[in-house]
Amino acid sequence: MKLAIAQINCTVGDLAGNAFRILESCRRASEAGATLLLTPELALAGYPAEDLLLREDFYQACDTALGSLAASVPAGLTLIVGHPAQQDGKHFNAASVIREGRIFATYHKQKLPNYSVFDEVRYFEPGDEPLVFEHEGVRIGVVICADVWEQEPAIRARRAGAQLLLALNASPYHLEKQLTRYEVLRERVRETGLPIVYANLIGGQDELVFDGASFVLNREGLLMMQMPAFEEAFGLVEFDGAEPLPAEVIPEEPLEAAVYKALCLGVHDYIVKNGFPGVVLGLSGGIDSALTLAIAVDALGAERVRAVMMPSRFTADISQNDAAQMAENLGVHYTELPIEHLFETFLDSLAGEFEGLPFDLAEENLQARIRGTLLMALSNKFGSIVLTTGNKSEMGVGYSTLYGDMAGGFSVLKDVPKTMVYRLSHYRNSVAPIIPMRIITRAPSAELRHDQTDQDSLPPYEILDAIMEAYVEYDRSPAEIAAMGFRTEDIRRVVTLIDRNEYKRRQAPVGVRITHRGFGKDRRYPITSKYKFEF
Repeated sequence: MKLAIAQINCTVGDLAGNAFRILESCRRASEAGATLLLTPELALAGYPAEDLLLREDFYQACDTALGSLAASVPAGLTLIVGHPAQQDGKHFNAASVIREGRIFATYHKQKLPNYSVFDEVRYFEPGDEPLVFEHEGVRIGVVICADVWEQEPAIRARRAGAQLLLALNASPYHLEKQLTRYEVLRERVRETGLPIVYANLIGGQDELVFDGASFVLNREGLLMMQMPAFEEAFGLVEFDGAEPLPAEVIPEEPLEAAVYKALCLGVHDYIVKNGFPGVVLGLSGGIDSALTLAIAVDALGAERVRAVMMPSRFTADISQNDAAQMAENLGVHYTELPIEHLFETFLDSLAGEFEGLPFDLAEENLQARIRGTLLMALSNKFGSIVLTTGNKSEMGVGYSTLYGDMAGGFSVLKDVPKTMVYRLSHYRNSVAPIIPMRIITRAPSAELRHDQTDQDSLPPYEILDAIMEAYVEYDRSPAEIAAMGFRTEDIRRVVTLIDRNEYKRRQAPVGVRITHRGFGKDRRYPITSKYKFEF
């Protein structure tokens, strides 16, 4: 038996486009001599379709598309395709076996995830029956994503006579996710004694990035085939009965390379799938905007990227020089729009209100808001979406300006801590030296007042990021964080800032998720709350 895996980039709601991708994979499978093709979870509708799944007309459109797809599958090929299904007034996350132009059988996902970025209980009913079908003398069980993260569905399939498991997945990326997948699926192999074929979705969908990296394990849990991450791919694996034979194993990416590719894929798909002609961003001469620019160019091409330097009285000459050099290195459209005269105009208008008061955060944020206004004007005029350049560390503690540097449509580094920003910058320069080294080595500064550095207002980023990770990603209490060796004053400062600035993060643009828990779909804290931790 020869099986094909279609690791395809589906778009939510693009039923015709997704069906076309599936049929193209059918054609390739038939030409390669495969008789069985596996697609990812909900490939026909895209994942996650969120509240589209509350609409009856959406299910009707999916049913129509599924029928057309079934009629178009080449003769001699059996297709397993993921799709939403309705039956007797209930809705299911389903997978259908299509052969000979018709739907041969349909499986309903049994374990519905309702944690982290998943809320399938909101949309679907759980199934309770295994699906096992025979193909070329092999009894094959079908499961969907979370069904292999718990033991019951796989064991039910084995008890129903399965000799091989096919798992359709829409498993989003976060740091070191592939290692977790290996561990979980090897546990299923140990429990059932069944080989597993794991087909994962690829592509960006709003905050989420699906990394693909589909693979096959034999009955000993050994890796027989590994497909690439962060790109569409078509894989083939042959079987001796139910036992997979060795095929190509693509090595896993190093951490920084994987994160960088995830960010590029997230940016590319958000811009392209939403039909924006390009992007515009403010280039400050600092490391965050430099890395954002590099990712944008690698994701979209220099011709679709516009960079704007907006110097003020506090902008150092080296910042302007480094920004210009960065733009030249990447070949993007580069403009300098000084804001000093605009800043003076605003100060003159506010002179009566501000009389006798010192220069403080109001004047600092005013500069950021002038820059945000200019970027949004360019966005309106040329149709390009504004990329914001703030990182997770800044977003976490509110070291950002509403309607200023937070103004924009997509936040590339929203879930990237500052320490990772440095690691990614070094990684990108190891590929090709495009970020001037002075940008990486200079002390980070917002340059909104004289002699300003980030560490005037924040703990060192190594400490901030470690405390933030413990508190935000792992829900550790201040006492538990203190037991890790951090000073109480640093913990109090970081935790207080994180809690106080939830209102800002609710108004921030969406951005790529790459950690175990990002701000947004993952972490939903109340803005209005009197709960305080004891320190």
